[in-house]
Amino acid sequence: MGSVDYRALAPQILDKIGGEANISALAHCATRLRLNLKDESKADKTAVESLPGVIAVVQAGGQFQVVIGNEVPILFEELTRISNVGGSHTSVAVDEKGPKGNVFNRFIELISAIFQPIVWPLAGAGLLKALLAMSTTFGWLNGETTTYTILNAAADAVFYFLPMFLAITAAKRFKTNQFTSMALAGALVYPSIVALTESVDPVTFLGIPVVVMSYVSSVIPIIIGVWLQGYLERSLNKLLPHWLRNFMTPLLTLLIMVPLLLMTVGPATTFAAQGISAGVNFLFSFAPWLAGAILGGLWQVFVLFGLHWGLVPIMLNDLSTQGFSLLNGPLPAAVLAQAAAGLAVAIRSRSAKRREAAAPAALSGFVAGITEPLIYAVNLPLKRPFYFGVVGGAIGGAIAAAGGSAANQFVFPSILGLTAYTQHGSFVLQLIGTGVAMVIGFTLTFLFGPREQADAKEEDATVPTLSSEAAPTAGVTDTAEIAGPVSTGTRTVTLATGTKIALGAPVAGTAVDLTKVPDRVFASLAMGRGIGIVPTDGTIVAPVDGRVAVAMKTGHAFGLKTDTGVEVLVHIGIDTVQMKGEGFAARVAKGDLVKKGDVLCEVDLDVIRAAGYDPTTVMIVTNTTNFTDVSPIATGTLVAGADAALVTI
Repeated sequence: MGSVDYRALAPQILDKIGGEANISALAHCATRLRLNLKDESKADKTAVESLPGVIAVVQAGGQFQVVIGNEVPILFEELTRISNVGGSHTSVAVDEKGPKGNVFNRFIELISAIFQPIVWPLAGAGLLKALLAMSTTFGWLNGETTTYTILNAAADAVFYFLPMFLAITAAKRFKTNQFTSMALAGALVYPSIVALTESVDPVTFLGIPVVVMSYVSSVIPIIIGVWLQGYLERSLNKLLPHWLRNFMTPLLTLLIMVPLLLMTVGPATTFAAQGISAGVNFLFSFAPWLAGAILGGLWQVFVLFGLHWGLVPIMLNDLSTQGFSLLNGPLPAAVLAQAAAGLAVAIRSRSAKRREAAAPAALSGFVAGITEPLIYAVNLPLKRPFYFGVVGGAIGGAIAAAGGSAANQFVFPSILGLTAYTQHGSFVLQLIGTGVAMVIGFTLTFLFGPREQADAKEEDATVPTLSSEAAPTAGVTDTAEIAGPVSTGTRTVTLATGTKIALGAPVAGTAVDLTKVPDRVFASLAMGRGIGIVPTDGTIVAPVDGRVAVAMKTGHAFGLKTDTGVEVLVHIGIDTVQMKGEGFAARVAKGDLVKKGDVLCEVDLDVIRAAGYDPTTVMIVTNTTNFTDVSPIATGTLVAGADAALVTI
């Protein structure tokens, strides 16, 4: 399929499935494009199957599946380039009809998806804030000048008006009118609404008391607002006649949603933040180290939910009344632990895109105390770096608070901001606590954080060398001899015609004829010949020596290429791409060299079955037509690694 023009194929597929407007979700797995169509009757299955590069079309599980083969990521990229479905930076788009993970994982996925499109503006603005902070700290720029005012506006605008940016991305996520969403966000940060926070008179709406708060830089209120907006808009569009919808739907949406948010979400957020603040303040007087551990550990969690704004007024009040704020003491540890974890990701990750996001975002955290780009683009999606940062913040915060460390001015907790902690409490313990937090965040992430796989389109600059033991002789039966040189991992082994290469079973279980596998594409042999196995064990191993050419992020499929040119696909379960990685733990990444029997993945078979999927594992040679024959040789019970199929050169 290498000669297929996928740039030309993408618009043809769009046209024959009813156009972009007929797609509700777009994703891909190891070999096929998966589309959820609004109206399948608009799709011409026969016409799509006749297109060059399309192997087959399967309609199953509510999806229109276009089988492409190993080059499906290229087609996916082309489709997302010419349309607004799928997302141009994701390998697998969200499929809302598939099984869901636990609530916390779904929340992380939601927040990450909403923030991903604005990560780079946040990172760039954060770096500009860092430069401004450095310039004023070292006296290079006077903070009272109009030059500083202009530059600060450029740096701070994206944070100040963050609800409006989030309104756009949330509207795409929740399928609402994004301009109505922006109007909703604009009302939250409207100057007269912000000014109400300073009002000495009671604030009411139609006589109903309103608890006011500032929504500047807030996160959760607008996300909740746009989510509710989606339900309201859909209901109004059903109820209103078509000649009224265009203007009445946004009118009624704003009329209902703005007061609703100001009277419900705002007060709920405020009360939650005030309750947390009161509890933390009590702990500072009762057990400083415990208060420091709680605030240092949870500060970034508060930032995630926007609850940290409830603590800011208390900090400012403390500074104005007593000249210092104990609440600030644990914060450098919390922030810099996350920054250190992000730095470890930048060093450790195999993903170039992740490294590109992590490095500047970590610098923004270190220098300016801006961690939002880091949290939403790096640490939170990867989970463990965020957790390790929380642990470091808790321990470091406890040390700093135990010494009574406090800030004597309101600063962003950062390396530059440490100068504000020299006048109250033990500055030495503040430095020790911050240092310990950074070491914990960095070390735990570096040692135990996920390495990830290389980006789907990233080509390896070099291929690691196979040891002499990795020569493919182990996979050649006694019926033939190797006619070419032993592989070094960079050269191709030449084998005599008639040579037979044994493929091992990728998992222990019961052999199944491939034509009996409950997947029409695999069973049709359109993807290639091989064998199916009903697994009895969750350890998936490499059936041959070779290089990992494909490693799906979901962990459900791996493609291996041997030095002899055999391309083997190991697909774990039927339709398990829908599980989005739940129950799968990949042990290799794209570009890795593996030997026959090396572990590719650990799978929880009970999780697969509980999710309603068949765990039958398929091993096929995707370039079957390049060889004289590919045939299964095993029946009955199989041990992982035992000969299961033969490839005849």
